[in-house]
Amino acid sequence: MTTIQSTTNQISPASERVYHQSYLLGDWKGSWTKNNQTVEFKVLNIRGNRAQVEYTHNGRTERGIGVVNGSTISYGNVMIATRDGGVAGLQFSAGGATQTALLNKQAAPADDNKLIGNWSGASPDNGQAVTFQVLSVDGNDAQVRYTANGVTYQGTGTVYKNVVMFGKAQVSTDDGRNGKAMLQVGRQTFAVPVTKLQPQDDSSSVNKLA
Repeated sequence: MTTIQSTTNQISPASERVYHQSYLLGDWKGSWTKNNQTVEFKVLNIRGNRAQVEYTHNGRTERGIGVVNGSTISYGNVMIATRDGGVAGLQFSAGGATQTALLNKQAAPADDNKLIGNWSGASPDNGQAVTFQVLSVDGNDAQVRYTANGVTYQGTGTVYKNVVMFGKAQVSTDDGRNGKAMLQVGRQTFAVPVTKLQPQDDSSSVNKLA
């Protein structure tokens, strides 16, 4: 059976800031309100205005490319939207008939730590800016790289619950999308709000589906 392989996401910072398109990524499951039949919608990847999706209904799975429009994805006769990244609405519309479903995002695999990713942010209050990469997490150890005040540090950090600590910096997150970095500069400690970034293709301003 042919499957779609997830590839690098390309969500523009402007779209993420306005629509939080990364909220749409994931495996959504629920049931139709009229007949209570199960339905599943997977958003594997978003690149510009295209999304790789899997839509399972009536015991069969369709795979293809959906269209991203703001905070929604349309695929064939269905459209999915979410406000918070936890619950989504799915609507089917064809030939004058409509059907809706409420879907819940499924938990990520246990080894998919929500700290993993590229975090970046700046504070207008204290003038500090930081990029903090959590490359991998293995138990209480994390491979990290961060840049602050023009200097880059790399090595093994310590994980405690939802926090990674390394040297004079740490990053924490509750939801895997927004977080806070703490930087020690001299005898002062500064807090910097950070968000997890989606990888971007800086070779072109036009996103194309690979």
